[in-house]
Amino acid sequence: MVPASKIAALLERLSQGVAAHDRENPDHHTWGIGMAHFDIERLGLEQGEEILPGIVLEPDGGMTGQFRILCDGQHDSGVEEEEEEILDAVAEQELAYPVERPAGAPPLQPPL
Repeated sequence: MVPASKIAALLERLSQGVAAHDRENPDHHTWGIGMAHFDIERLGLEQGEEILPGIVLEPDGGMTGQFRILCDGQHDSGVEEEEEEILDAVAEQELAYPVERPAGAPPLQPPL
C-alpha cells in the first residue's frame, strides 16, 4: 500500500499541472492525465480512474516518474513543420588530384 502522503503529494502536483495547462491554454478542455503504466500500477491506481474531478488517469507511452496533461486541443497548430533537406553522402563525380611533393622536400619516413 502506498502511503497517503505520497498520494497527497501526487494529487497536489497533478492539480498544479492541470491548473498551469488551463491557465496557458484557456480554449482547451483538459480531460485526463497520462502516466506510465508502471507508475499507475506502482501507486495502486487503475486505468480510467477519476483522479481529480472530471480528470481520468490513462496510461501512455511516457517515461516513469513523469505525467502529461491530456486535452482536446492542438498544441502544435501554430508551429510549421520544417522541411528536412536530404543530402547525398556520396559524391556523384570522383575528383582526383595528383599528389606531388614539393621540390626539395625531404623524403617521407615510414611510421614507427
